[in-house]
Amino acid sequence: MLNKLKTLGPGLIFAGACIGVSHLVQSTRAGADFGLGLIWALLLVNLFKYPFFQYGSRYATATGESLLDGYKKLGRGILVAYFIISFATMFTVQTAVTIVTAGLASSIFGTIISLKSWTIIILIICLIILILGKYRLLDRLMKVIIITLTLSTVTAVIMALTKNSTPISLQQVLPKNKIEIAFLIAFMGWMPGPLDISVWQSLWSLEKQNTTKNYNTKSAIFDFNVGYIGTVILGIGFVLLGTLIMFNSGETFSNSATIFSGQLINMYTTSLGNWAYIIIGIAAFTTMFSTTLTTLDAAPRAMDKTTQLLLRKSTMFNYRFWIGILSIGTVCIFLFFAAEMGFLIKVATILSFITAPFFAIVNYKLISGKHTPKAYHPSKSLHILSISGIIFLIGFSLWYITTL
Repeated sequence: MLNKLKTLGPGLIFAGACIGVSHLVQSTRAGADFGLGLIWALLLVNLFKYPFFQYGSRYATATGESLLDGYKKLGRGILVAYFIISFATMFTVQTAVTIVTAGLASSIFGTIISLKSWTIIILIICLIILILGKYRLLDRLMKVIIITLTLSTVTAVIMALTKNSTPISLQQVLPKNKIEIAFLIAFMGWMPGPLDISVWQSLWSLEKQNTTKNYNTKSAIFDFNVGYIGTVILGIGFVLLGTLIMFNSGETFSNSATIFSGQLINMYTTSLGNWAYIIIGIAAFTTMFSTTLTTLDAAPRAMDKTTQLLLRKSTMFNYRFWIGILSIGTVCIFLFFAAEMGFLIKVATILSFITAPFFAIVNYKLISGKHTPKAYHPSKSLHILSISGIIFLIGFSLWYITTL
């Protein structure tokens, strides 16, 4: 078991990428607006997305290649489609998570520094960590951050439950009007994260193989499962916090990053007490900082690999080029949408859900086809879950489109 714990890495980085907007923002909103009525959606989407995320680690460690290499083997058009989808979403995703992180920093440290300045400072810090520290530092940081977040969140939930005096309704809710359906799709779009994170997972798994002995398919799947189960448990925790503290309170979350962040931290301190303000504030900040850091690393890493495969050689469009472009694009979008955090998050999460069937189908086809050794093909139960997941994702996407 000790050896397994030593190989943990990409799974925790995956958790760090996921436990951000989907948990701190969307899950608390779900609890505040619907109580525990959307727990069914949280559990279902985590169940049906599971195999497609896991295939990132499985394929990479089984073949020594990233999913992007596999996409190219399936057809150049698939790789081009990935490039277009990734380019179309990465700026909005990065801006959304960075704004929330900057808002938390502003709430914790005061308004001496403007939200705009915090955004730039956070991006610069992330750039320094990634360019100088590279994967090894990212791997080490995430272990500390995830442990801190887990302990603080579980403590907050327990305290909130002990102080709650009203019965909790377990009645589930199926949203009916357009606003509620749009929220449901947004909620599931980033729960636990967009499916393109499977590509990132494959790249992180390869990096782990290069830096750690005995990181094989078995240990990679164990590592991934630890991170995945953690994201599910914490997702339920945030829905519980939203339910216990804000449901039927008459208070709603603001679309302003700074105001929302203050509401979020106050939600924790309501359950733990004012003494916990700084501790919880730092925990929430490190959570969002981890998401900002991992997305800023992963998207450029994926775009670098994609351009290499498409152009069949190393070019100026490398990791540093893409991380620079993503940082500049994030600042530019922020300048126009700083006050519309809610709108940015809605756009990013809905785009993620609508594109989910594409990644589900391609990942399943790749892992169960001739490009993956048969010994590493999914089990019969995973085959059934994969097909069910594809039907689920397509069905909900069509449902959303027809209700627009």
